[in-house]
Amino acid sequence: MCSIAAIYRINPQRNVQSLSNELDIIQSMSDKLTHRGPDDRGIWQDEYVSLAHNRLAVMDPAGGHQPMTAVYQGRHYTIIYNGELYNTDELKTDLIAKGAQFQTHCDTEVLLWSYIHYGYDCPKHFNGIFAFLIYDHTDHTLFGARDRLGVKPFYYCKHDNRWLFASEPKAFFAHPGVRPKINREGLWELLFLSPVTLEESAIFCNIHQLGAGERILLSQDGVKRDFYWRLTANSCDDSLPQAVETTHELLKDAVHRQIRSDVPLCTFLSGGLDSSILTAIAAHELSSEGKTLSTYSFEYEGNDESFQSSLFQPQKDDWYARALAKDLCTDHTVLTIPTDAVANLLPDAAIYRDLPGQADIDSSLLWFCRQVKRKHTVAISGECSDEIFGGYPWFYRPEMLHRNFFPWVHNPFARANLFRCDIVRPTEGFAHLSSQYHTFLNNCPVIDGESEEDRTARIATCLSVSFFMQNLLHRKDRMSMASALEVRVPFADHRIIEYVYNLPWSYKFHNAVEKSLLREASSGLLPDYILHRKKSPYPKTHNPVYEDHVRNSLAKELTKDTIFTALLDRNAIHSFLEGENTTWFGQLMARPQLIAWLLQLSAWLSHYPVEISL
Repeated sequence: MCSIAAIYRINPQRNVQSLSNELDIIQSMSDKLTHRGPDDRGIWQDEYVSLAHNRLAVMDPAGGHQPMTAVYQGRHYTIIYNGELYNTDELKTDLIAKGAQFQTHCDTEVLLWSYIHYGYDCPKHFNGIFAFLIYDHTDHTLFGARDRLGVKPFYYCKHDNRWLFASEPKAFFAHPGVRPKINREGLWELLFLSPVTLEESAIFCNIHQLGAGERILLSQDGVKRDFYWRLTANSCDDSLPQAVETTHELLKDAVHRQIRSDVPLCTFLSGGLDSSILTAIAAHELSSEGKTLSTYSFEYEGNDESFQSSLFQPQKDDWYARALAKDLCTDHTVLTIPTDAVANLLPDAAIYRDLPGQADIDSSLLWFCRQVKRKHTVAISGECSDEIFGGYPWFYRPEMLHRNFFPWVHNPFARANLFRCDIVRPTEGFAHLSSQYHTFLNNCPVIDGESEEDRTARIATCLSVSFFMQNLLHRKDRMSMASALEVRVPFADHRIIEYVYNLPWSYKFHNAVEKSLLREASSGLLPDYILHRKKSPYPKTHNPVYEDHVRNSLAKELTKDTIFTALLDRNAIHSFLEGENTTWFGQLMARPQLIAWLLQLSAWLSHYPVEISL
């Protein structure tokens, strides 16, 4: 994986000084993103565009320098690209027949030639994860696109007659005309929704995400934007046995495509259903080639003594991960994070993510990725399964979708009420975001006349993929790329969601078993102790020492005169710290995580520093 950054100029000034200034700016933007690509960097510029790239070498390490240029029929095209294509062989065969002349073995060149021959529709041909920009030197146009499910980040910002693009928002603040500001709507997103954000939002004023499945074409005459892919509702007549077989084949093919790598590859093996399926497929395939798969599981210092069973996390993962690794004969490593590292990395995690995220769940993932990077550059991970196969309770509890707010936020006012009411205006914030929620629900693709349970499942899928899954993908991308580790997510293969979205809910919740379709599709891959295990989310620390640590850190923050402390309601903070420990977001985020989130917010506000415009 890599980072991209670009400046596109409308009606550019034709002077050397202007280009020199722009070169300094694009270099500074690229500097902010070097963690995403420490192996190589490059910059290319003319009077219309400046392109910058930082490279993490995965495929064809010797031949993939970017920006990369190709020439066809006298026209020059230059690309910057972050991602991986998993259907390069098929594309390459067709492109060679059309006249493409390849100089490397990397997918960057395949993507570039795809634009040359397929043009504006080229993203429709791709199976992969990507964010890229291609400049046509002749027409002075800049074309970009993002993968269908938004696995790879892609942000843009408009300033005067400049369009700025980057892999992460922090790069824009290297431009002298762009400041890290949030308005009241951004503050509401932070306090009610984060780490989830609204579609295409980046929290900061005037900074946006290119949507998942969206493309953009800039020219000197204007801008064209549209979606080349959207989730659609269609009828499907496959029987349950046919659906099981098709799902099985899609999963095997997705993993087969994604375990290709010219650098060391491993899998994240939690011991839960999703990571176990991917690990089993990868282990079997590599074994047939005489290779041994490396696997990693993650633990927290003190969890053996402090673990508390709950509805969402009834069992610890450790035994299951070790047992399956032994059964599959993988080279398994258990990484155990010290409690002080979980707490000390909270600020770093917020800065890498460009917003306060999921507290210790982010900081621990950052630590784990850094450890994995010592031996491996590519990892396979199990994100996106729950959103596609119906692993959350709001899929089968329709009342959770009808309570006027995003269902994973158990108490919408849990954070907002910790801040000064006169500044936050929480009632207005709730109404604003509730309206956004209902607008989205009303626009989910459904089929007229389908059953209520099928309609509910479709809406829950669309909601989960568009919001909750984006949060998980952002977390995994930022924490892994901060460690120069590429993480691939086979469940995010668009063919899987296109197929499963249109199957009856009864197939996915057969006999009232969550993700029953996925379990049946994996019955020949996994032992029963994994196959029938209840869903277990990414782990968190249960060590009481962690809460003591973050409480002490928050107490120190509260003594300072900062924008963070100026926003707080001190009485509300005191009541919260002395109150009950209840889950307020997702499945695992309770009081220790909210305290840690407050620390992340403080670090985030002071780091940039963020200006709040109300």
